[in-house]
Amino acid sequence: MAPVTLAEDIRQRLGECSPAERKVGRVLLAGWPASGFETIATLAERADVSAPTVIRFVNRLGYRGFPDFQAALRAELDERNASPLTLYTAGGYGAPTEDDSVDRTGPAGLLAYGREVFTSAVDRTLAEVTPHDLERAVQLLADPKRRITLVGGRFSHLFAQYLGLHLMQMRDEVRMLPDRPVERTAQLSSLGRRDVLVVFDYRRYEEDKVTIAELVREAGGRVVLFTDTWLSPVSTQAEVVLSSQVGAPSPYDSLVPTLAVVETVVAGIVAELGDKAHGHMQGGEETARRLGLT
Repeated sequence: MAPVTLAEDIRQRLGECSPAERKVGRVLLAGWPASGFETIATLAERADVSAPTVIRFVNRLGYRGFPDFQAALRAELDERNASPLTLYTAGGYGAPTEDDSVDRTGPAGLLAYGREVFTSAVDRTLAEVTPHDLERAVQLLADPKRRITLVGGRFSHLFAQYLGLHLMQMRDEVRMLPDRPVERTAQLSSLGRRDVLVVFDYRRYEEDKVTIAELVREAGGRVVLFTDTWLSPVSTQAEVVLSSQVGAPSPYDSLVPTLAVVETVVAGIVAELGDKAHGHMQGGEETARRLGLT
């Protein structure tokens, strides 16, 4: 299995902690990741516990002390913020092969390496998506009373469009968030309780996505996030978080596992809408036929 992020490790271990230690964990998660770089005294004061309680909490996580915990957080953030250039410079990108003697050069070697990396990444990704998150994403995106708005990033906007095009074939009230400032402002200003924002945001996260998600939540809407294992900052605003592995044979993060998650969500929406999806698709096909677009 892929390494668990520090934030996820804290969430999973809260049940093992004493009540005082849980206070420390919740304070850390509420301000993550900046809270991890505060002093022991500051964390203890904010959590209303003693300094030794903070130390016991990080010991429970497996760290020798608070500096050890902060060093691990710095290393994770370096990885979280890695660019294709830094990955290229560092080398060793992608997933490790079971046999380091495998030749990754040439067509045959590259195909074998790609098969191993992508198969493993898709398998781990789908294994780590919880049934509850998948079910809730399908419910929100299939609800005909809700309006769907999708937005992505530098590369991930392609997946926002891909999911949006599928949704448009199955239901009404689906739109992409426009790029032009006046149109974008107008759409965001009209958000309300029936809106669902779908965000695709991967490492080297884009700051505007957090603001957009905040606007949706403030208006009473819901946020569905597709992201990587390090989790976009949008995760603090999201009702549903669907994370994916991004390991690849190149320095560029792979979105192959993300596509697998998207198509799994689409399959769930088709099943949820049933005859309504079928009827909507028939209507679209008839319109396209009359326009000569088929």
